[in-house]
This record gives sequence, structure tokens and C-alpha cells, in this order.
Amino acid sequence: MNVTLNNYYKKRYDLFKWRNDQSIAYKAVMAFFMACITGIMAQIIIPLPWTPVPITAQTFAVLISGVLLGRRWGGLSMLIYVTIGLLGVPWFAQMTGGLDILLGASGGYLIGFILASLFLGYFSDKYNQSRNFTPMLGLMTFASFVLIYVPGLIVLSFYLYSTQGNFPEIWTLLAMGVIPFLIGDALKIVGASALTKALLPKEQ
Repeated sequence: MNVTLNNYYKKRYDLFKWRNDQSIAYKAVMAFFMACITGIMAQIIIPLPWTPVPITAQTFAVLISGVLLGRRWGGLSMLIYVTIGLLGVPWFAQMTGGLDILLGASGGYLIGFILASLFLGYFSDKYNQSRNFTPMLGLMTFASFVLIYVPGLIVLSFYLYSTQGNFPEIWTLLAMGVIPFLIGDALKIVGASALTKALLPKEQ
């Protein structure tokens, strides 16, 4: 049993070291690949009739981008995802793209994706113990419910003002931009935290 665990720990460390030892060009390719994964997962959606913001699977890719690629390259992967989408490639939710998305109902969440990846990448790079399940669960909860939701709700409120002529009440805003996503995001946070614990070494 100890031999098996030691082999697992060594492979986990070797994978982490291999990632860090790659050239800048290779890391950029990995960042682009993560952006592509995010675009694919953005198409896994559940539209809701009372809000223009759909439930998507892409938040899971956002959460793991920073911990798998690190702060710099994880953040870059989300910047690539957002930038290419704004340039017109239809890989945002519901096969959309273009500059108008940034000021649309979901625009603020896209900004939050970059912030969340940078935040999680910073802690996973700098603090070994943050790669354990419990601390990562706390960090991902903060990243999801603060760094993603807050800019998401700010832009959503301005979008509703531009389309309806007035700012929504706080409970209306929460019903459209937070409450429908809580259970799904909680599951994604738990899954991403477990994946972090399984894949990242705690010794380096």
C-alpha cells in the first residue's frame, strides 16, 4: 500500500514539475487549450425562462484553470477565452460572441472568470497547503461567489437598466443572477477542489 501511494505521490509531483519546466511557447499552447475547453463547456447549458443568464458548465473549467496552469498561465487562458470571444468567435454560452457580449447580461461574469483564475492560481502556486481539499474549497467558494458573482451582478444590473429603464431591486437581481446557480456552482466547487487535491503535489 505504501509503495502504491509513494508511486502516486511521485507521479503527481513529476507531472507538476513537468508543467513548470515547459517552455513559454508550450505553456501558451496549454493556456489556449484550456480556453478551448472553457469554450466547449460553455455550450453545456440550461436556459432559464426568467433570466437572460443561462446555467453553464464553464465555471468548472474556470476554477481548475488557475490551479492546473498556475496564476500567470491560468489567468492568460481565461483572458484568451474572453478576448477571442469578444473578437467574434462564437464560443461563449449559446454559441455567442462579439463585443456586445461584454455589456450584455453575462458580460460581468466573463470579467470574473479572469479574476477567479488569477486568484486561485496565485494561492496554488504560492501556498502548498492551499492545494488540499478544505482550503481549496474555501478559496474556490470565494472565487466563485465573490470574484465571479460580484462583477456579474454589477454588469447584469446595468444591462437590465439599459433594457428596462430602471435598476432592478436586489431580490430580483439575486433571483436572476445568483440563486438559480447556487446548487450547480456548489457541486462544481466541490468537484474542482477534489480534483485539485488529487492532481497537485503538496510538497512543492
